[in-house]
Amino acid sequence: MKKDRVFAQKQTTLTPFRFNRQVAEVFDDMLVRSVPFYGESLKQQARITQRYYQNGSRIYDLGCSHGNLGILVKDVFENRPFTMVGVDNSKPMIDRYKKRLMDSESDREGQDIQLVCGGMEDLKIEKASVVLINLTLQFLSPKMRDGLIRSIFQGLKPGGIMLLTEKTVHPDSGLCDLELEFYRQFKRENGYSELEISQKRDALEKVLIPEPVAVHEERIRVAGFSLFNVWLKWFNFTSMLAIK
Repeated sequence: MKKDRVFAQKQTTLTPFRFNRQVAEVFDDMLVRSVPFYGESLKQQARITQRYYQNGSRIYDLGCSHGNLGILVKDVFENRPFTMVGVDNSKPMIDRYKKRLMDSESDREGQDIQLVCGGMEDLKIEKASVVLINLTLQFLSPKMRDGLIRSIFQGLKPGGIMLLTEKTVHPDSGLCDLELEFYRQFKRENGYSELEISQKRDALEKVLIPEPVAVHEERIRVAGFSLFNVWLKWFNFTSMLAIK
């Protein structure tokens, strides 16, 4: 695993964060050191996907990056057939995902992963029983988020599920500061310097826009989902599920 040193050197001019080739090459290390319970969250999402998948339907992975969740889904499904559509607007990420699929053991019969390089907001969701969104909605313009969640609801079959994991923000300023303090400490304990933490924060400003959990819940309920639950929370990281 190549070590993340994207922000290790002082940069005179910080450009907005992008999922470019440099980031794609160190993405696994970045995720493990930047996202609490990342591996556990994906493992349980794969298991939930297996439980809620309806034969003949589709799984959508919106913001699939380089395929960590898709590979886990293949493992959890074992020999059960499924169709998954992964979409990401980063070509370097899609290229790495394609390579991982080519390098993995031969495809199991009936297991189909289709990859699309494009914006998740432009993809039409159809015949879905599971829609996965991992740390991706936060990069979409807030004014576009309502429409995406509505389109997901409309494209889900009855009994279908949406799994959403996001970086969130607490509406209370004191608790918000507490969550950020503990998150910065988490990154320090994983080897990031103060320079790396501050430069990445600045690069993500106006690119990653978090929202309170209550805003997510309201958007999800207004879209028409009948059930909403927070199934994993670590300070400013929240994993939610919604059932149609």
